[in-house]
Amino acid sequence: MGPLDFTFHLLGFTAPALFVAVAVTFGARFVGAAPQPLRWWVQGAINFTAGVAVLVAGLLYFGVDGKMATYAGLVIVIAASQWVCGRGWK
Repeated sequence: MGPLDFTFHLLGFTAPALFVAVAVTFGARFVGAAPQPLRWWVQGAINFTAGVAVLVAGLLYFGVDGKMATYAGLVIVIAASQWVCGRGWK
């Protein structure tokens, strides 16, 4: 596998985490009435990092990527991460 193929595989692997992180970050702006304590890009970066960690854990546990259990965990962990980011650091 060449470097370009590796890049495409890596982007395809992390794309679900990026999409869910961005969707949840911007969705929280419309749902939450309280002002957000962190900037949107910081929340998105935290959510994305948590999502990639779940995808890697799913890949290591199942041996393949793309399992529905991994995607369910991705949504749950990113939602929990956004909830923690929305509460602030008090």
